[in-house]
Amino acid sequence: MFELDIRSRKAIYEQLVDRIKELIINQVLQPDEKLPSVRMLAKQLTINPNTIQKAYRELEQQGYLYSIQGKGSFVAPVEVMHNEMKLNEVKSQLLKLISEAVYLGLTKEDLLTLYEEAKQKMEGGDENDDRDS
Repeated sequence: MFELDIRSRKAIYEQLVDRIKELIINQVLQPDEKLPSVRMLAKQLTINPNTIQKAYRELEQQGYLYSIQGKGSFVAPVEVMHNEMKLNEVKSQLLKLISEAVYLGLTKEDLLTLYEEAKQKMEGGDENDDRDS
């Protein structure tokens, strides 16, 4: 479930944050679902527990997780997330990425196609996608 690339330039905790967000967005991890404990996941991935803790803390700050003292970390229900604030942040990041993609030759049609692919994936209708996600 949590595969990391130790040769990647991206920090391990960032890879973990991205992977957990992906699992939440694609509804593999459900609201209020308990995540593996820091110790268990660190042992499973053979990485430092502080790295796991840092990723969980980051996800909690972003509103994707919540923690209960002594019980662990859980997926935050959508209504708990600060949607408007988070949406504005995502829009800002998206604008930067789209600007770069347009500079590199992305067309409006390409962008609409990407939007439709993302929407289909969210609705669970894209099981035959051959791309790496």
